Amino acid sequence: MAVARPRIFLFALNAQVSVVTGELLMVTGTLGRVQSPRIIRIGGAAKETAEVLEQLGLSRPLIITDAKVANLHLSTLTDVLDGAGMVWGLFDQVVEDPTDVCVDAGLAALQSGDYDCVVGFGGGSPMETAKAVSFMSVNSEHVRDYKEPAQIDRCGVPIILIPTTGGTGSVLTRWCVITDTESPENYYLSGLACVATAAIIDWSFSLTKPARITANTAVDSLTHAIEAYVSRRAFPYTDAFALSAAQAGMAFSNASVALVHGMSRPIGAHFHVAHGLSNAMLLPTVTSFSVAAAPARYSARARIMDMAEDGDTDATACAKLVDGLRSLNTDLAVPSPRALGHDADEAMLEIMAQQALETGSPNNNPRVPTKEEIGGLHKEIW
Repeated sequence: MAVARPRIFLFALNAQVSVVTGELLMVTGTLGRVQSPRIIRIGGAAKETAEVLEQLGLSRPLIITDAKVANLHLSTLTDVLDGAGMVWGLFDQVVEDPTDVCVDAGLAALQSGDYDCVVGFGGGSPMETAKAVSFMSVNSEHVRDYKEPAQIDRCGVPIILIPTTGGTGSVLTRWCVITDTESPENYYLSGLACVATAAIIDWSFSLTKPARITANTAVDSLTHAIEAYVSRRAFPYTDAFALSAAQAGMAFSNASVALVHGMSRPIGAHFHVAHGLSNAMLLPTVTSFSVAAAPARYSARARIMDMAEDGDTDATACAKLVDGLRSLNTDLAVPSPRALGHDADEAMLEIMAQQALETGSPNNNPRVPTKEEIGGLHKEIW
């Protein structure tokens, strides 16, 4: 069977589209690399799942999800598959912040039947589990052996992703995050094998989510859009998605994320704080730390978000952006880690700072921090 691959675009940037913003320089002639799903359907698209599978020559999906999503939404998907006469299987044991053990269980489910693809159905956790299950079906080491800077380009069975929340962006990215059970660490996995073959985005699923989840995923999406725009790896293609933010996943998948995400992952690994929530905790403080290194980019974000006026200076717009993000956290009742009952002593802060650096994301930040500065920022948000 021919395996349906995601798309890769390579193109050179010429002098006319080079961007100089503060300390950020997009060097003329650097190579833009774009990876995206082959098929993207947006709208009331869940009913088109069988049609998409047929278009790709697929008919025997393993649905990968968690128990809550299965209880709320599974019949919406399976009724479509049943109506098309497709034989499907179910793995509904995904855990929040999926672990290597969870991936192994999903892989066993895939290998137990005659499946020709995986369907990641739910929030970021089911979708990222589906990605890992797919590439681990053809890669023989432990999943941790593929963490960045390795690039996983040997693709497994096709990946169909159907999100039920609004902000993780995993449906469109080349990233996957898995938690190691041997040591509290979230590691990034990246490469062509982590890109969905098809993305089916149905906004109606998000209407059923509690306010806290909606707020967390919304700020996660906002963080993706901001970090992709100010990233040292940004280029005109990613700018378009980052500024519109309708597909922030397309932006940060190709421009990468930065310091907020690097610092967020250890908080999730050690204290099991939801990823969008830990991003929200960090976003105003990290933005305040970073704005002076890329004032033109941050001020542009502030104006687009109506947090600053067109006539404001960059410095004024940047200050309004930081204030606006702090006000947003107040409106959304974003707690501090300590308010959730989590304590971090100096030893823990040092471990988290080191783990943040090892993600590689802080190097994309306009202002690249030292380990000590990361520890100070973690302490500030605590």
